Amino acid sequence: MATMAECRSALDELSATLAAADGDVRGAAALDRSLSCHIKDLDVTFTGRLENGRIEVSGHRPGPPHERAQVRLAMTGDDLVALVSGRLDFGKAWASGRVRLEAGFRDLLRLRKLL
Repeated sequence: MATMAECRSALDELSATLAAADGDVRGAAALDRSLSCHIKDLDVTFTGRLENGRIEVSGHRPGPPHERAQVRLAMTGDDLVALVSGRLDFGKAWASGRVRLEAGFRDLLRLRKLL
């Protein structure tokens, strides 16, 4: 099971990857939205913003999200680490229910380019 430190590191690595992207991926990540990532097996939620093509993590809290973010992710810590390292395909993980992504309809249309 991935630790909190490994999950935080994975989010930082994802942020760096998004910031270095170009083309459609860069455009999809250029939203300015609140973000939450609930790590189900650790029962902790990282909160922050997706802005300027980066994920800015502002903190974490125990349990599920306390406030409804505009972009919401939920998965296990191992799946987060596997997604960021490229060992797990986001589309397949999402389709199988291993990863949950919730957002407004227009945001989902933009974020699908990240898949």
